Amino acid sequence: MDYIKAIKEELSQYIEPEKAEYLPKFFKAYPGGYGEGDKFIGVRVPNQRKIARKYYKKISLKEVEMLLQESIHEYRFTALIILVNKFQKIKKEEEKKEIVDLYLNNILYVNNWDLVDTSADKILGAYLFDKDKSLLYDLAQSDNLWKQRIAIISTFYFIKNHQFEDTLKLAKVLLNHEHDLIHKAVGWMLREIGKRDFNVEFNFLKEHYNKMPRTMLRYAIEKFEPELRKKFLKGLI
Repeated sequence: MDYIKAIKEELSQYIEPEKAEYLPKFFKAYPGGYGEGDKFIGVRVPNQRKIARKYYKKISLKEVEMLLQESIHEYRFTALIILVNKFQKIKKEEEKKEIVDLYLNNILYVNNWDLVDTSADKILGAYLFDKDKSLLYDLAQSDNLWKQRIAIISTFYFIKNHQFEDTLKLAKVLLNHEHDLIHKAVGWMLREIGKRDFNVEFNFLKEHYNKMPRTMLRYAIEKFEPELRKKFLKGLI
């Protein structure tokens, strides 16, 4: 069976023309935008997830790779969900490595924030949790926006397992980044640390908040008590 064709046909049943018109604006796929050149057919995420669940056990990794290399955003998103589903179900280390290698070999197709956020921590972060993490620092120090976001979002898996060290180190690496998508990602990860250990986040912010981009700080302190938020925003900590 041609699973790529089947997935595309099922996705086509959920096309919404108004979404296809809206999504390029939302993901800034216009000239000069961070998603420049991306193409959308207008399928909602829950429908993509449903189709991914249906096919992830049947489709081969080679076919998933081909789907991931498509120009249509929803095809790539569905391919990544399939990879996540496969990764989370398998037990053998060599099979997990095969998926990680596929992910890294096709990292340039993971090229918008939703594609990163739905896959980085669940594949790369989960795989590297008990391994050398130097790859994440290489990604963070690259000149590619999406590789940099993959680096910090991958640490969400570590955070969920109460390992904060690499997130904090990568936050320092990305502290002076110029793009708001990195500001938001770093601030989000710091906030997630704070949910689990307020003091760790607070101490990091106390040392670095005056040098942080405003958006990064706002994301990081979103769950703080109002008075404490005001103090941070006014530089009174």
